[in-house]
Amino acid sequence: MTEAPEPDRIAGAPHPRDTPQLYGQDAAVADFLDAWNAGRMHSGWLITGPRGVGKATLAWKIATFLLADRPAEGGLFGDPPPVTSLTIDPENPDARLIQSGAHPRLYVVRRPTDDKTGALKSEITVDAVRGMRDFFHMSATDGGRRVVIVDAADELNRSAANAILKELEEPPARTALLLIAHQPSRLLPTIRSRCRVLRCAPLSAADLGAALTQAGLETEATEALATLSAGSAGDAVRLLTQDGLQLYAQLIGLMMTLPHLDRNATIKLAESCAGRTNDTRFALVLDLIDRFLARTARAGLMGEPASQGTAGEARLLARISPHDRAARAWADLQQRASARARHGRAVNLDPAALILDMVLSIEQTALATTQG
Repeated sequence: MTEAPEPDRIAGAPHPRDTPQLYGQDAAVADFLDAWNAGRMHSGWLITGPRGVGKATLAWKIATFLLADRPAEGGLFGDPPPVTSLTIDPENPDARLIQSGAHPRLYVVRRPTDDKTGALKSEITVDAVRGMRDFFHMSATDGGRRVVIVDAADELNRSAANAILKELEEPPARTALLLIAHQPSRLLPTIRSRCRVLRCAPLSAADLGAALTQAGLETEATEALATLSAGSAGDAVRLLTQDGLQLYAQLIGLMMTLPHLDRNATIKLAESCAGRTNDTRFALVLDLIDRFLARTARAGLMGEPASQGTAGEARLLARISPHDRAARAWADLQQRASARARHGRAVNLDPAALILDMVLSIEQTALATTQG
């Protein structure tokens, strides 16, 4: 029997609950521990930041910290010393229950699977939140702290969001709701206002390399990965496991021929995305084109970038986006191309035709920016 997909797991990396070390988020950890040590624990916590930078790992570490039964430690005048780390011994009984997915006082709200197709639904439905309320009722008898992880809160549909809001407005005693949000602006303002925010930042190249090594992925291209992934370990894993660096090098090689593209190479790239067997490549090419356009627009404002996703990219960006007017043109194209990609995927437009259309739009923009 095929296991149901996990919406909170990045393919090619361990689940956040199994990730031993959290890298690059010391500031967010310190903010949480400051509140803990000061006795200012909130019932709602909003963990924000770009995708793949460790928000879910932080949420699971906080959940383990809150649920773990730790031996009391005496300090000066009998007060416990300040806690300086979220680290819990992996052999702690509560930690072992959490890692096995069987802790009775932890509930995870995430996108469910469709009973008919077995595929993940596109949003978190109210049924999942109703299950959370049942969890509160059933687990209240033992008096222990309870934790709910919502991953991701910006995937809640309207009914589910309103149900979460009700729990935040009238939180049960000794309860913490950890809401992970990639785009917090999509949440109800009333949800945001009832949560304390923990902000997770993009990873440095060093932290990204350490996170990849921990996931069992060794690479010497950490700088390029950090550049293309914008400091997201999740995106870096995807780039590594799907040959994204090689594909971006191919894309930049094609763009080197701007403002007059190599037609044969353009058609070859478009046709490589055709067919169901190339769905993964098609999605990755769309993402890489989007990143290329964003970096090109930024180059027009900031000048030649200090880091690059592949050899020769920085000089190319400076050549085709030499001034702020060019930056605006490339930014406009990125916005149009992104909307075109979303529409094309939604209506199952031919992948080769969509890629060809986008690349030819890049050529037209390059002609305008290099001759203007």
